[in-house]
Amino acid sequence: MQQARIHGPGDLRVDDVPEPDIGPRDALIAVGACGICGSDLGYVKQGGMPTRNVLPMPLGHEMAGTVRAVGSEVKGLASGMRVVVNPMNADNIGNGGPEGGFAPLLRVREARLGHNLLSVPDAVSLETAALVEPLAVAMHAVNVAAPAAGEKVVIWGAGCIGLGAIVALRRRGVTDIVAIDLSAERLARATALGARVAINAGEQNVADALGHAHGTGDLYGMPVVGSRLFIEAAGVPAVFEEIVRLAPHSARVVVVSLHKTPVPLDLAWLLMKELVVRGAIGYPTEFPEVIAMLADPAVDVSPMVSHHIDFAEFTDAWRIACDAQRSSKVIVRFPECPAQFAGEV
Repeated sequence: MQQARIHGPGDLRVDDVPEPDIGPRDALIAVGACGICGSDLGYVKQGGMPTRNVLPMPLGHEMAGTVRAVGSEVKGLASGMRVVVNPMNADNIGNGGPEGGFAPLLRVREARLGHNLLSVPDAVSLETAALVEPLAVAMHAVNVAAPAAGEKVVIWGAGCIGLGAIVALRRRGVTDIVAIDLSAERLARATALGARVAINAGEQNVADALGHAHGTGDLYGMPVVGSRLFIEAAGVPAVFEEIVRLAPHSARVVVVSLHKTPVPLDLAWLLMKELVVRGAIGYPTEFPEVIAMLADPAVDVSPMVSHHIDFAEFTDAWRIACDAQRSSKVIVRFPECPAQFAGEV
């Protein structure tokens, strides 16, 4: 079969590899869909994982599919079941582990239903189920923030995680959401998902626009805005610094983006404003919550996805995903997967 693998910095190839064998506690999954993540782009750029850098490294961790076979000791799983993979509970699939989701067949070691494999309801397509992993990252950030329904919230960065945070916020009843980004295309998706206001940081004065949306105030002679919660999903140091500068007294800041270089924090502002700054990583408990959300017919996450491309055209899919101005989430499909389009909504 073919599989996308990293061979070094900037060196991503689709290789011919043997089909995986499974042991008595493993499951074999026919992949139906796998999303291209922003972290995938980073892995390719740096040539793998800095902590588990065994090359070539299989890529792809946002996947859903159908159980093809199970080992003799596996309980609760059977051939034909539609499942989503939790890669963090499955030896980091696509994140430096020995398997990756950009392949028609995937071995899940130590397969356990409800742990590293979760059932996909019939009403949810496998392409939609491939969004569970990034939506779980976004939902964890929102769960860490614990917003009240009436709070004024800012999502800074309208990539996949920022868009997912809008979905999760709306699920909690939060409606006063401002999205900030440099891309008009991404901001249009943010609005479609429920952001009340979209601010293009390349065309507008963010402080003025945010003040108009959420109100303004004064703290020790410093101008501040009326936003109560900021979710930093941009990964840009200047964005975090701007949030600290604009935030009012006792505001909360949740950092969900990955910063690859140190970011300065003025502790005087932290002190005077009594800010609460927290990080949010992964999805300790969120997979079942996201799956239940996607099964709700009132929830439409389709604006998160810009492209659906078959694995046969993986090179084109990758090129599109690398262009942030052209794409949002790119879903790679495997049309040969059984029940691939079951429950399409």
